[in-house]
Amino acid sequence: MTNITLSVPTDLHKKMKQFSEVRWSEVARKAIQQRVNDLETLERIASKSKLTEKDAKELADKINKAASKKFLV
Repeated sequence: MTNITLSVPTDLHKKMKQFSEVRWSEVARKAIQQRVNDLETLERIASKSKLTEKDAKELADKINKAASKKFLV
């Protein structure tokens, strides 16, 4: 297994120390694995998509406008 070094803000580290029973390396390992799984799933979905980048941008713009209207009213 490969080792990595992870930097966290000092205030977060202090909070983590309050829960010394937690295996933080395992928490990080699972979170990284889940993110990799999510990204692989997204890649599989995107590879089958027929949307162009332009189509995706237009769709995103429409969603943003609709969300703005809904939440800013």
